[in-house]
Amino acid sequence: LSLYSSPARETKYVEDPQTQLEEGVSRLRHVMEPYTAWSLCSDFFSEGCEFLQNPPAGFYPRLGVIGFAGIVGLFLARGSKIKKLVYPTGLMGVGASMYYPQQAVAIAKVAGTQLYDWSLQGYIAVESLWKDN
Repeated sequence: LSLYSSPARETKYVEDPQTQLEEGVSRLRHVMEPYTAWSLCSDFFSEGCEFLQNPPAGFYPRLGVIGFAGIVGLFLARGSKIKKLVYPTGLMGVGASMYYPQQAVAIAKVAGTQLYDWSLQGYIAVESLWKDN
């Protein structure tokens, strides 16, 4: 384009046709619209935003310590994929249990019961396979 001439007056905007991906996303959004418009989701997110705007005293330092424990766990877990899963979650769990001991005890009780149930089911399954043979 020349700097000294004016553009043509008869320009017309032409919209690009939608790709298959765009059409698929559009269909998915229309299908999911009733579920995303639930008041439960909006209440949950509004409560979360409210909590983060007015956190209890010392919440962000605690969150920082727990997050830092997860980063240290990632640093220590070099090499194995299982270590990369276990170390960060374990260190974050230890950090969270230091700041929230009552919730940690409640979670440990539920997790212990679930683990016991799963191990008992596994034992019964192995025993039934052993007796069948």
